[in-house]
Formats: sequence, C-alpha cells, structure tokens
Amino acid sequence: MDDLLREAFRHNAWANKRLIAFCRDLAPEQLAATATGTYGSILEILNHVIAADAGYLPRLKVKRPDWAGNDQDIKGLDELDARVDETTPPWETYLADPLGAEQLLSLDEGAYEARASVPIVQALHHANSHREQVCSILTGLGIQPPDLQAWAWAEATGRARELGPPAA
Repeated sequence: MDDLLREAFRHNAWANKRLIAFCRDLAPEQLAATATGTYGSILEILNHVIAADAGYLPRLKVKRPDWAGNDQDIKGLDELDARVDETTPPWETYLADPLGAEQLLSLDEGAYEARASVPIVQALHHANSHREQVCSILTGLGIQPPDLQAWAWAEATGRARELGPPAA
C-alpha cells in the first residue's frame, strides 16, 4: 500500500514542477494575476503550495526544510522549482516507513491533534485544490493551462499508454 501512496506523492511533485515550468513563459503581470475565490496571485498560490507541501512532512520521521510552512516570503519560479526538488526526498523517505495511520499527532505546538493519516490526505488535497486555482486564473487570462491530471502524469512517466482502438 505504501507504494501506491508514494505514487500519489510522485504525481503531486510532477504536477507542481509541470505547473511551475508552464508558468515560466508568463509575463510578470500574468504571474501577478488573481481571480475571485483564489488564494492570491499565481506566484502567491505556487509559493503557498510548495511551502505547505514541506510543512505537512511529519517531524517525527523526517527533517523538514527550514522554510517549510513559511509562505510569507514569496519566492520566484526558480526557487520554487528547487524547493519541490528539496521536498521530494523527505516525502519518499517518510512514505518508505510511515507512521501508522491511526497514530495521534500533536500539531500546531499542541493546539491541535489529528491521526497521522490526516496531514497526508490534506497535503494531496491542498496541492490539487490550489493548482486548480492557478489553472482557473490561467483560463481567465485566456491561456489553456497544462494538463495536470494523473492520466497525463502516467503517460509522461511511462506508467500508462494509449493502445489504440480495441481489436474487432
């Protein structure tokens, strides 16, 4: 089962990197664009997603990057891309030997308690939700966003392929 979960996080990193790469072709005013109902500008959203991905890493098992969870210091696309690369190995390490799903964790300096499964589920949900916000802003700008679905990831990484029409 842990292999399946690792694959979900590999998709997460791929989707972050693909969206960052796509945004490299945007003008500064496009990166600063926002829309009603989104977290902020494209760059602010990407910064938030990457900082949160590192922030959801379980401290009991791995060392988080020093910048984990800090989305106040807005970084450029090069730094965000490097941060995805920095966050991927700790996720891989953690998912190779995760905490038990039902283990209770003390979060937010003891102000919140949750089962170990909750931050993991939240990490994937959070990233997908905010990447969709970026895609909505792009669509509002008249730009076709990249395909970030699991199917696109699977084809891009050799995990799936089109076989053509079924034989008659």
